[in-house]
Amino acid sequence: MGVLWMLEPATAAKHRLYQRYLDAWWPILLQTSRRTGYARPRVTLLDAFAGPGRYQDGEPGSPVFILERLLNHSAVERMHLSPRRVHLIFIEKDPARHKHLMGELHAHLGPLRDLPVHLEVHRGEAGTDSVPLLCRLGAWGQPVLGIFDSWGSVNVPLDVMKRIARNPSSEVVTTFGPNWFSRRENLNPDVLDTVFGGRAFWTPADAELRPDERWRVWLSTYRDALRRSGFSYQLQFELVPRTGQPLYLVFGTGSTAGLKAMKDSMWKVDDRQVPPRPVPGGKARGSHPVHRILDPFSGHHGPCPGHRPRPSGSAGHRPVEPVR
Repeated sequence: MGVLWMLEPATAAKHRLYQRYLDAWWPILLQTSRRTGYARPRVTLLDAFAGPGRYQDGEPGSPVFILERLLNHSAVERMHLSPRRVHLIFIEKDPARHKHLMGELHAHLGPLRDLPVHLEVHRGEAGTDSVPLLCRLGAWGQPVLGIFDSWGSVNVPLDVMKRIARNPSSEVVTTFGPNWFSRRENLNPDVLDTVFGGRAFWTPADAELRPDERWRVWLSTYRDALRRSGFSYQLQFELVPRTGQPLYLVFGTGSTAGLKAMKDSMWKVDDRQVPPRPVPGGKARGSHPVHRILDPFSGHHGPCPGHRPRPSGSAGHRPVEPVR
């Protein structure tokens, strides 16, 4: 793959999901509480696989749209942005993509030192550099959102997730690429041990041979890893476009407010939505029946705190009920 590549339909849907979620996440954490008058001293967003900042046909990458939507948010005046208070970390391993990302950010936003937020664009490894960067920027003790969107190479150690889970009001999103579940023979078992927390946790999933069940079992296994890491709630879902290959995401949070915001964002991925329909005999972990969201994306969905079924259209995802 070169410096730039085509924007896949599932990735475009994932970007809409991130945009909807961050539109809610920023003001929740940055606005001063009307009840107590408290304002958080610091909020940090980490995009650990940042990419080159643009796609082949000119669509903005996640670092660009994350910053542009934050700086142009309807509540920006109430969020009191400052470089001391709002930190954004973008990590990119590839030198050419890192260079391209810097150029895109400058082209879209002007001199980065003049922004009302602190921006750290780092060339390095997500697995080894995420925690040191968060330490250096003083992120611990205040909310962190970690986006581990690796497009297939799920190789970030579970210890990174544990460190973020121990942090108050913090969340993670991990992406599994479309071929990960069928092509893991290329992955080192030792790497899987670090990702899932030990061989005993992932070998049962590897023994699942039914193609239609492999992705469910592996996502459930990773979801359980996030639970063991300390995230009280975990949510897994599939983004399935009408054309192209799907993406699989797992979300971990300790906050019912964050969980509700993510579920609401899922419903808004597409303007057209359909009501949940039960999958006959289907159950997710817990006591609630599994539901399916249909056309163009089908899958599992279950209730969570604050969940409200929507009346019509297509949601564009396969969410599975959260587990506490």
